[in-house]
Amino acid sequence: MLGGMVVLPVQDGLAKYLSQTQPVDVVVWARYTFHLLFLLPLLALRFHWVDLVPKRPGFQLLRGGLMLAASLLFFGALARLPLVDVLALFFVSPLVVTALAPIVLRERIGWRRVLAVVVGFVGVLVLLRPGLGAFEPFALVGLAAGVVHGVYLLVTRKLAGTAPPLVTLTYSALLGTAILSAWVLPSWSAPSPRELLIMVALGAAATLGHYLVVKAFDYAPAAWLAPVGFAEIVGATLVGFFAFGDLPDAVSWVGIAVIVGSGLYISLRERRLAT
Repeated sequence: MLGGMVVLPVQDGLAKYLSQTQPVDVVVWARYTFHLLFLLPLLALRFHWVDLVPKRPGFQLLRGGLMLAASLLFFGALARLPLVDVLALFFVSPLVVTALAPIVLRERIGWRRVLAVVVGFVGVLVLLRPGLGAFEPFALVGLAAGVVHGVYLLVTRKLAGTAPPLVTLTYSALLGTAILSAWVLPSWSAPSPRELLIMVALGAAATLGHYLVVKAFDYAPAAWLAPVGFAEIVGATLVGFFAFGDLPDAVSWVGIAVIVGSGLYISLRERRLAT
């Protein structure tokens, strides 16, 4: 899991770099297409064709659509904002899951997690700074990415146990590739050899990062792995600084700390309740 949290910020850094010369939809298309091309050999090695028949195709389509929407929003914000700021806003997804779990999953949540959700959204307001001169409208795009990703996680929970995680991941990649190819290819402008190399590296990083996360779930329950996921903010900070010279200011660090802290508390609380 920690390995995945190291690799995924590299994927985000490559996407941010590529977005300097390519439209966001092309960047997301490259991420999905080359991700799918790297996934297919893994799928062929690990599964028989009967394992690939979806048991809940409607939910698979919904999950894939939500993942695609979250990716477009995330990379759109990434093109305009520092990596660590966008990732911090993306981390509202555990707060969204906790807030909606009683409605969608009929799960009971105690007052401690409710309070953590409220505190987390206060952190979002600190990071957004509405009404102040430092407010960046594109931060709302990053926040929307986190909200959509939270709904995606809820649908993923609904799909738990219906298909192997790697198969579910491939369905999402296939759907995203098909939709974005229909959108991007009619107005396709051939990338330079350097851009093509970055696209391939983007797909490779996405595949490796997500595969490591999937393998982690083969060995440990989600409640134990979720806190490790917040290590991604460290990787994003390092990639953002060394690749782009970005460091959050003091107020942003406060917002990031509150968001991550509340999400971490929710994860640790769920782990305790699961044991």
